[in-house]
Amino acid sequence: MVKRSQARDAALQVLYQDDLNPRVSPSVGESLLEERLPSEELRDFARELVAGVRRNRAELDRRIAESAANWALDRMAVTDRCVLRLGAYEILFGDTPNTVAIDEAIELAKRFGTAQSANFVNGVLDRLMHSEE
Repeated sequence: MVKRSQARDAALQVLYQDDLNPRVSPSVGESLLEERLPSEELRDFARELVAGVRRNRAELDRRIAESAANWALDRMAVTDRCVLRLGAYEILFGDTPNTVAIDEAIELAKRFGTAQSANFVNGVLDRLMHSEE
């Protein structure tokens, strides 16, 4: 089985780039996926995640803001915001089981965020998941 975690990792890097440099061509993200992911299956999954977050960003941001008590999206660390968008996309629109989506987001937050990122991401996505039930 191919590790979809690798695809999430690369997708997060593309989303981070999108957040910091919104005018950069999407082809830059595509190049990153081509370089970082060894298989077409992983690249396809990462492309699906990136395209889904891009397409649904306004809805994702609204739902994250509702679930992030006392936190404005623009005040969050960029990494946390991108991890939350990715996790929220998988919960709201993906076919990944919600608990897996949250666990994967927590792992991304641990790898790329601050010491508090994993707990923050867990809390926000858990509230989001329960608001869907």
